[in-house]
Amino acid sequence: MPTVKSAKLSPLDELGADFFPPFTGFPKEGLVFLQKLKKNNRRDWFQPRKDQFDTLLKFPMQCLVATLGEKLRRDAPEFSYDPKKALFRIYRDTRFSKLKIPYKTNVGASLDVKSDKPRGEQISFYMHIEPEGVFAGGGLYMLTPDQLKAVRASIIGDPETYLEVVEDAAFKKMFKRIEGEKLKTAPKGIAKDHPMLEHLQHKQFFVSKPFTDAAIHKAKFADDLAHVFRTMLPLMRWLHHIAD
Repeated sequence: MPTVKSAKLSPLDELGADFFPPFTGFPKEGLVFLQKLKKNNRRDWFQPRKDQFDTLLKFPMQCLVATLGEKLRRDAPEFSYDPKKALFRIYRDTRFSKLKIPYKTNVGASLDVKSDKPRGEQISFYMHIEPEGVFAGGGLYMLTPDQLKAVRASIIGDPETYLEVVEDAAFKKMFKRIEGEKLKTAPKGIAKDHPMLEHLQHKQFFVSKPFTDAAIHKAKFADDLAHVFRTMLPLMRWLHHIAD
């Protein structure tokens, strides 16, 4: 009787779909893989190497999400820490893009506030892994018109609470300032000399903290991320209260 050759299993298959061990760091080969993908962004190159992507990048990121859940769930229970849902797909949506390369050259994951809102409109912690472009972020990146209106109304109506968040010493030391796209002039209906104009010009409300490439190879990276996310938590909760 002929023998049946078993298919090669990825780490996710071998360990089980729901088992994610403690994060120990991304293998150094993971960033190398992304560098090679940038030079060979084609289906015929990626597909035979998908197991490498799963082993070097996808599975470690899922382990990182699970580990962050253990570290943050007590402090920030309103966020989701599901390793199977947190990662963004490596595949690019090219339907409406002039750039038709099929794959992203980074790995990203978000820990979203539990909400019925679509991804992108939720308040989220975010992790981004890319050669010479590793960072942690959080806030609201794609505000709907209603969300932006609510945020601006809150800044006008209760500037003290907002400033207490963004002017906090630990917050400013970590993040410096609120980031994102801004208007060059005053928003419609807002006086050009409004005392909160600098903040009202924002169209996005998020912060970020860069890391070195070397940082992601150590188990301590999970502790460092947890510290960053705890520091931005007051902003996240302010946004959640106002815009969700």
